[in-house]
Amino acid sequence: MTGTSSAGSRALCPTHRGFQHHRAPATMKTIIAACSQNLSGSRASIQAALRTLLAVPWPSQRDVGSALQLLAVLQWVLSFLLLGIVSLLLLIYLLFTSLWLIPVLYVAWIIFDWDTPEKGGRRLSCLRRWTVWKHFRDYFPVKLVKTHDLSPRHNYIIGSHPHGILCVGAFCNFITGSTGFEELFPGIRSSLTTLAGNFRLPVFREYLMSGGLFPVTRRAIGYLLSQKGTGNAVAIVIGGAAESLSCRPGVTTLILKNRKGFVRMALRHGAFLVPSFSFGENDLFRQVVFEEGSWMRSIQRRFQKMMGFAPCLFYGRGLTSCRSRGFLPYARPITTVVGEPLAVPKVENPSRELVDRYHELYIIALLKLFNENKTKYGLSESDELHIL
Repeated sequence: MTGTSSAGSRALCPTHRGFQHHRAPATMKTIIAACSQNLSGSRASIQAALRTLLAVPWPSQRDVGSALQLLAVLQWVLSFLLLGIVSLLLLIYLLFTSLWLIPVLYVAWIIFDWDTPEKGGRRLSCLRRWTVWKHFRDYFPVKLVKTHDLSPRHNYIIGSHPHGILCVGAFCNFITGSTGFEELFPGIRSSLTTLAGNFRLPVFREYLMSGGLFPVTRRAIGYLLSQKGTGNAVAIVIGGAAESLSCRPGVTTLILKNRKGFVRMALRHGAFLVPSFSFGENDLFRQVVFEEGSWMRSIQRRFQKMMGFAPCLFYGRGLTSCRSRGFLPYARPITTVVGEPLAVPKVENPSRELVDRYHELYIIALLKLFNENKTKYGLSESDELHIL
């Protein structure tokens, strides 16, 4: 029985091996078929995803341009509102870390470099030619209009009006090369003055000087008009911080009647006076304007006298939508018209009468410029220029 059983087992072994031989290829075929189905399904899913992706409309060239313009304005606003304060706080923080040597060395540098802003600064031409300024210009857009030639044989003080909230027109036209100032006025180097306190803020002072901004001080303006030869045009926003308090759409009010220091500087250096007006500057933001005599207005005045600038409660558009509120300016066209130069004699110590005389002539030239161009750039014939 045992032998029979062994023989039977041996007889069955070839058949069993044959069964296993035939079952293995069948199993492999099943696995391969399953993998093929999975691959086919994955391929179909990828193709469907690609078709969905291609069906989504890609941003147009116009959309990309609008995004770049918005980013250009955003970096400018953040730089002017936050760069100085954030840099100061960062340096203070680093003083209490292992990197304390960085703020110490930078403060030493500022002390050594303290007078540079009032001695011609450190202008970088490449910064004025940044492509970002072209996007900045196109956001509003900003346009520069020439009415008369400026000879490179003279120096000039350009009165910039109005101040607005952030002086967008003055910055874009006289600091960046995006509106073609150098092409319109060949041989003329433009610069812009701003609050002297801005040059006490770390990092921000370097940013301002690199663009060609200077403190609005007698020393700084006098240096530009006497130590840099001819062909210099120093733009001064004459209304200053006080004028920003009256900034609102549809109202054009200038603080100018008692602002005569720029005329005295022009007489001392024989610099011609040039009026300029930025139409649309007051339309970029909405401001909560407090009436004269109110307690809020008095707080603004006192703050201005102490700090040099006036705190304004204003708002513009939001970052994601022009319908929301935020801190970005509205996209409104700005047209800066540069008027006819007023010839000024060089008088070492001008009398009060002489200063008053040329101040009056300047106001007349400014009013003429405003009235001749107001209907061309968004204002009506009935709109008037109010000078306080």
